[in-house]
Formats: sequence, C-alpha cells, structure tokens
Amino acid sequence: MSRHLERLLQLDSLIRSEQRQTIGNLALSLEVSERTIRNDLAFLRDRFHAPLKFSRVKGFHYTDDTWRLPSVSLSKGELFALIVGARILESYPGFVHAQELRSAIARLSERLPEQAWLDLQTIADERIIFRSGAEINLNPDIWHSLEEACQTHRQVQMTYFTASRNSLSERKLDPYLLHIYRGTNPYVIGYCHNRQEVRWFRVDRIQALELLETSFIPDPTFDAKDHLEMIFQHEAGGLPQPIAIWFDPATAPYIRERRWHPTQEIEEHPDGSLTLNMVVRGLNDLKRWVLFYGKGAIVKRPPELVQMIQSEVAIMNTLYKGETNACH
Repeated sequence: MSRHLERLLQLDSLIRSEQRQTIGNLALSLEVSERTIRNDLAFLRDRFHAPLKFSRVKGFHYTDDTWRLPSVSLSKGELFALIVGARILESYPGFVHAQELRSAIARLSERLPEQAWLDLQTIADERIIFRSGAEINLNPDIWHSLEEACQTHRQVQMTYFTASRNSLSERKLDPYLLHIYRGTNPYVIGYCHNRQEVRWFRVDRIQALELLETSFIPDPTFDAKDHLEMIFQHEAGGLPQPIAIWFDPATAPYIRERRWHPTQEIEEHPDGSLTLNMVVRGLNDLKRWVLFYGKGAIVKRPPELVQMIQSEVAIMNTLYKGETNACH
C-alpha cells in the first residue's frame, strides 16, 4: 500500500470519528503539515467526489454517511462471498490462517456502510451453517515452516509418526507443495531422502520439524497436476493401473452424482447398475472405499485388488463369527 493511500485511509477514519476535526488536529494526528491535509481533502473531493463539508459545530464531516472511499472495489455480493468462504475455511478443524482471514475481511468491511456489514454477518452466521468432520491437531508453527520451505526450496528434517506401523521415524524431505485433501487432511508432498521417491506426509502427524539451511532443486519431471490426478483419494504409491468396479442399482445413483477421479468412465447397464472404470495409483485407499459400499460394490479388476477385498472380507467374517459364538 502506498503512503498516500494509507494516509487517505487514516484521514477517512478520522473524519468518520465522533471527534470534531479541523485542519490543525488532522495534521497533528497524521503527523504531516496543514498544507498536506488541505491537498488530501481536495484530492478526496475532486478525485473521489467525497461529500465533504466543514462547519464550526461538526468540523470536517461527510454529508452522506453511506459514501465510502473506493480503496478496494468490492460489491456487497463479493464481500458476502468472502465471508461465506471464510466460514467454510474456519469450519475445518486446524485451519491455521483463521485469524488472518478474519482480520482481512474486517478491514475490507470498513469500505461498506455499517448496517450493510452487520446484515451480511447476520445472514452468514444465522442462515448458512457449516459443519466439519473429525478434528485434527495441526501445529500452526509446523504448517508455517512448511509454507516457507515450499516457497524457498529449503530442506526440512522431521520426526514423523506413521499410523499404520504405530512408530516414529526421522525423515529428511524436499517439500514440493502442500495439499489439503477434503478440507481436513493436510499433506506435504515432496521427495523423501529415506525412501528415495516422492511421498505424502500428513502434516498433523509431524511431531517435530526443523527448517534446514540447505536448499534443493525440485525434480524437473515432477508435475503436481499430473501427480494429483493419477491418485485415488490420497494414496500416491504404485504404478498407474486400470480399475473396474461394479455397483448395484441401489448404489449406482451415489456413484453417478460425483466425479471420483479425472480418468473415470462410467459404463451404464440396462438393470440400472453401472461399472466405474478409472486408472489410479495405489490400492489400499481404493480397498477401503469399496468396502464402504458393502455388498453394493464388486471389484472386477485388477486381480490384486480383488484378492485384497476377498482377504479383508474373510478376516472380517472370521472375527464376526468369533463374536457371534462368544455371545452364545
């Protein structure tokens, strides 16, 4: 922001205050000469058509309280969209920029009449409700350090908790980008020196992180868009392979209503069922997703995924048989 614009904003704020404003006390408050204040007042009248008047009783004041200095050209609709967007982001547990976002919108709101701003807030607070999923424990300091590392291409050393093994490990990482999956799962994607490949790490599972002085050059063959498009949900490992899953007529409507993967193609069947075809990396997330639909989904290919589902169902069947026998 230029010094002139910043001074105009301060001048505008002083004129709107309840205190009687004169050339002298405006110059004193802004620590400039009275000539500068006269020039600024003339600038407001001539350039922005400010309805400025001076009276012995009120001092300098606006004859139209709804006039606003157009420092930021935002309509009510645009500001409302920002408010709603802020509510959406704030509803996600662990959102680390919540305070900065509230502050930015509050500053933008100063360009609207007070009643209009209050009306927008009331609508957003009372008529549009957002609910989040399970909460996560995201350390804002670690997140901000990763933001800096991604921007400046600096390596990081971290202590990482792997949930599948219930263990801690030390990792050296070249962080390429941050990715928030479904709003509540924050990941850092980068080159892991331990595994010698690009890996994903849940940021809330990073127990400690050190921003190193050493820099790195990102792999020129890594394309973030292509990388994210080839995975299903958030599993990035493995080679791309064709997937085919059949969904019965009762489940099919839930599959049709969303785009699950950029490569997906839906094959419709006369009885109302469908087959979802796509090319993805990794099968573990896909296995869990298919199991969510129970008997309404059957994997047709690849054989490896069919075997994974069969094995999981067999183990579950054994466990539940044991529970049934125990109840008797």
